[in-house]
Amino acid sequence: MFKTYTFPSVFEGNNTDLRNVSPDLINGLKLYHNGDGYVVGNLALTEGVSPHRNINSAPDELDYHLLLKSGMLIANQKLGNPLTLSTGFPFSTFQLYKEMASNLINAQHVIEYDAATYGGGTRKNVQVEIDNVQVIPEVISCAIALRKGLQQATGNFFVMSLGYGTLEGLLSTEGGIVQRTSLSTYGLRYAVNLLEKELAKTYYLELKTEHQIDAAFQKGVIFLNRKRIDIKEIRDKVLKQYYEDVISPAMRKAFNDNDFTISHEMFLAGGGAMYPILVDCFKKEFQDVLDLQVANEPQTLASRGYCINSAQLNGGVKSNAVGLDIGNATTILSVFDENGVTSNSPGPSDY
Repeated sequence: MFKTYTFPSVFEGNNTDLRNVSPDLINGLKLYHNGDGYVVGNLALTEGVSPHRNINSAPDELDYHLLLKSGMLIANQKLGNPLTLSTGFPFSTFQLYKEMASNLINAQHVIEYDAATYGGGTRKNVQVEIDNVQVIPEVISCAIALRKGLQQATGNFFVMSLGYGTLEGLLSTEGGIVQRTSLSTYGLRYAVNLLEKELAKTYYLELKTEHQIDAAFQKGVIFLNRKRIDIKEIRDKVLKQYYEDVISPAMRKAFNDNDFTISHEMFLAGGGAMYPILVDCFKKEFQDVLDLQVANEPQTLASRGYCINSAQLNGGVKSNAVGLDIGNATTILSVFDENGVTSNSPGPSDY
């Protein structure tokens, strides 16, 4: 039903000649903005020194421009023109950024990129036409995917989107969302920073960026001074602390007894739902109250919801519908695929 394309939300300035350093476009993203070259995503991790991204950046900032251009470039290569695109922001920044983002996206774009990174020639220009655009809250997109996607969820249910920059939640009913229940607080970054502080007590972290620490957090292992260090035990510890200090108090503030009276189901989405220890924390708190489920491919749920929303904007036409989730840790693009559900999205390792 969907095909998803995923790359890390990081970039770094790079004007060097890079040839045949990646197998394809998504792993070899090198774009030009205002005349300067930038490596993006996986190429920034392999060829860069300090790949980075600002957390919850505004649409007029450089990193948002680069990640947006990267997503539109990939969508154009897969679907052509014109595109109908849906994207979003957390509740905490949605009202502030939605109009700015809509105006930025709803235009014709000429994207300059370097195809030499994957053996595709030299610098090229591609024109991307946007036929329609809508910006919606990220967690509402998750609810759309749950109701209209693979799981076909019905009735009333809670949605918790466990992202890197923010944690989002709300109660979704068949008549719409309950605005009062919407919550937005610290995301997995809170736990990653705790892990970094724990490691710094014993090891020199070699000036690693926050996103490099997060990559190690996902894998459960980090290499420092040519030593392989298993960090899964510390990761479990800080995830439990994150749940107790941030997630549980936020839910107690947002959800009341009346909400639990009308809903007996909760879905977990986002990259945080890939960590079993975090899921267990939810199960322990709600074992006598709710039926807890991890959404199908939770890390791509918001992107798929955006894609469904784009098709609805098109009157049901799926051929040029795009969902773009510009996350703080990962950018995910979803399009419809008649051959089934495929994804290149890795999850945390338990090895």
